[in-house]
Amino acid sequence: MRAREPDIAGFVDRDGVKVAYEVFGAEHDRTICFAPTNPVLHARAAKTYAPWLSRHYRVITIDPRGNGRSDRPADPNGYGASLAASDTLAVLDELSVERAVLHGTSWSALPLLFANLKAPERVAGLVMMGPLLPVDEPFDDPITHGGHFFAPLDEFEGKERSNRAFILERYGDYIDTWMRLAVTEPYEHKMVDDFIGWGLEGAGSVVVDTYVGSGLTPDATGETSAVVLRGVCELVHCPVLIIHGTEDAICPIEWSRAASRMFGWDLVEMEGNGHVPAEPVHLNLLVREFVDRVLPAPARPRTWTRALVRPKRALYLSSPIGLGHARRDVAIADQLRKLQPDLEVDWLTQHPVSALLESRGERVHPAAAALANESSHFEGESAEHDLHAYHALRNMDEILVHNFGVFHDLLDSEPYDLVVGDEAWDVDFFLHENPELKHTSFVWMTDFVGMLPMPDGGEREAFLTAEFNAEMIDQVDRFRRVRDRSIFVGDPSDLVPDLLGPNLPGVREWTEANFDFAGYVTGFDPVDPADRPGLRAAFGWKPDERVCVVSVGGTAVGRPLLRKVIESFPLAQRAVPELRMVVVAGPRIDPASLVGTEPPAGLEALAFVPDLYRFLAACDLGIVQGGLTTCMELTANQRPFLYFPLAHHFEQNFHVRHRLDRYRAGQCMNFATSTPESIAEAIAGELGRPVAFEPVATDGAARAAAMIAELL
Repeated sequence: MRAREPDIAGFVDRDGVKVAYEVFGAEHDRTICFAPTNPVLHARAAKTYAPWLSRHYRVITIDPRGNGRSDRPADPNGYGASLAASDTLAVLDELSVERAVLHGTSWSALPLLFANLKAPERVAGLVMMGPLLPVDEPFDDPITHGGHFFAPLDEFEGKERSNRAFILERYGDYIDTWMRLAVTEPYEHKMVDDFIGWGLEGAGSVVVDTYVGSGLTPDATGETSAVVLRGVCELVHCPVLIIHGTEDAICPIEWSRAASRMFGWDLVEMEGNGHVPAEPVHLNLLVREFVDRVLPAPARPRTWTRALVRPKRALYLSSPIGLGHARRDVAIADQLRKLQPDLEVDWLTQHPVSALLESRGERVHPAAAALANESSHFEGESAEHDLHAYHALRNMDEILVHNFGVFHDLLDSEPYDLVVGDEAWDVDFFLHENPELKHTSFVWMTDFVGMLPMPDGGEREAFLTAEFNAEMIDQVDRFRRVRDRSIFVGDPSDLVPDLLGPNLPGVREWTEANFDFAGYVTGFDPVDPADRPGLRAAFGWKPDERVCVVSVGGTAVGRPLLRKVIESFPLAQRAVPELRMVVVAGPRIDPASLVGTEPPAGLEALAFVPDLYRFLAACDLGIVQGGLTTCMELTANQRPFLYFPLAHHFEQNFHVRHRLDRYRAGQCMNFATSTPESIAEAIAGELGRPVAFEPVATDGAARAAAMIAELL
């Protein structure tokens, strides 16, 4: 799922060649245009920029000829920097944009310069990142026309792979080499994987034709190209911002330093970064600062309130992946308000959590409407009761960048005394990446620690999850000031015995050293067994009925499980004639899509139930996914239950199951091997079975709130 879908997706016809473009934030007047990239990439390379920037500007992205949705001309003369510049201006014409800031990376600096040459009045400013600007002489351009580009070579090592023959004959190896040279920062494997995937959508012939057609024809020393570039640069009279990584292995930082000296252009050196800096938040802020300078917005009145007279305010970030976080977070917020009666709590979260909060009278901040929906993303990543949770989180990178941008913009405009993030991955990660952006006290909460590989993920997944954990350890060790408090929702014995990776500490060892433990937070007191008959009567359940409640939480991922359990109902009812099955579809599944408009007797389907724990407390049997919240609600109320962890969901299969085993709670079942017949048999066997689970603490919310309140 994308962080934001384009408002407009179209094509401009350039002499029979269709050039694709997308527009985000079409309602804005100020425009920033990402010019066509080198065709080893396409416009999706702007995915971590366009969504956040489009909150403030009209953002245009353009696919280069030869990649993405743009055409792939057969004519070798249909490529080059000058044509890319004309394509850019044609898109601006198509969209009636008179002036724009143009943005380009690496080779794309050339189309920017040529666009300025063709229509300087259209260019409000230029942003060039890691630009191909060897304006000093002599030079050896490693990307395009270096001395080895046309040379007949017997071996191709490193940058020698930028050779016409190699590109044409071994394009995949060429892409792999150059993308690994482009992104050199540690832990940035996702960015490399994306770049390689986008590069393989192109073709070697397109890359060669683009390089040859870019208008730079060096002699043996490269002096001719330097002269041409200097001449083009001297005609730039608009503001220019160069952003360049000091560890750039493709375009040396010295090129940009020389250009900055010669032409007086602004240069921001990204210390420790490579050719394409893996710093989306900082890059967005640099671009935003530049655009606001060259295309200033109208002044708006602002109000500032003296700190001592401001009300105490907390911003609570509750993960929208399911509803479990919301229940415990509301309980903690209630306890906080008991300790701090004057505390105002705002919530920054998404559907379905926002619906539950509003039903309880909580204030969801209006900025929440701008968040990209994480539940929808996880639903899109799921298959038939299969959700590869680690990869779903990994593929959510552009959503996390965008949502952090919403959070940053909010805290940049409104004061808060405290931020509580319950598995707010975006905020925690990017505050560690950019600790200078921390505005106030920050509490991090989670009920599991450590990404763990699934057995069938092989060496690659084991490597990636260990790298994720290693980065987490490095971040926390280096920037302890980011998390003013780290709270684990549970006890040390709830932590799995696994290592965080080869040569890394164990999950429990590291968590005990870096977290405080609140115990589990249910958000309710267990129902007294003596009160259960009255609760059942309030739901319309008859005393002689055996009630089975089926629930899959707040996302649509559990639809296949609901359907399979519903298939088992007639079989289970034969074995247990007094069986009643209540299916809780949740806020994102239409109950009628499961049981139709006239379900059989004894079967009913409900939509969103705000106090689901009451249903679970009153039932004779629960059937749930492997999510922690519903399983622990059943455990706390001493109700027997069957649970079906999602395939490839490491948290449900390892972290949750370990915790439930500790409580001696629930019967774990495998969705893939379970049939309606085996589920019906399990229902009959488990209904009303006496259980004696380990008791669940009831003071977790108060303990967590006391830890948080110390920061107020």
